[in-house]
Amino acid sequence: MPHTLINPPGLHDPVGFGYSHVARVSGELVLIAGQYASDDTGQVTSPDFTAQVRRSFQNLLTALRAAGLDHTHVVQLRTFIVDHDADKLAALLTVIREVWGDRPPTQTLVGVASLAFPEMLFEVDALAVVP
Repeated sequence: MPHTLINPPGLHDPVGFGYSHVARVSGELVLIAGQYASDDTGQVTSPDFTAQVRRSFQNLLTALRAAGLDHTHVVQLRTFIVDHDADKLAALLTVIREVWGDRPPTQTLVGVASLAFPEMLFEVDALAVVP
């Protein structure tokens, strides 16, 4: 299946970490790699969980825009929370509601012991569809 890889300006260069941010497949499907609270050098921007969720979704939107899309094109999210608990779920739900209102995409939430870097508390990836 033909595809295009995109690593947009405004996000860190992920190639050295072994992945690309966006894959556009056959012109219809767009896969967004796990986005975390990174700055343009790949460093985690805050130790605060809620701040990490917000920044992760900002980075997700940057990746979507690089493919000519926005949050309305997302059909599936996968979220990963280190040491998941009710407070972290509430913080995630607040941000989901801010972005998607009462029409969120499908989502699978996975509680994990750790992520790629010890400072990471949250990560989100997405599947979007080109209209």
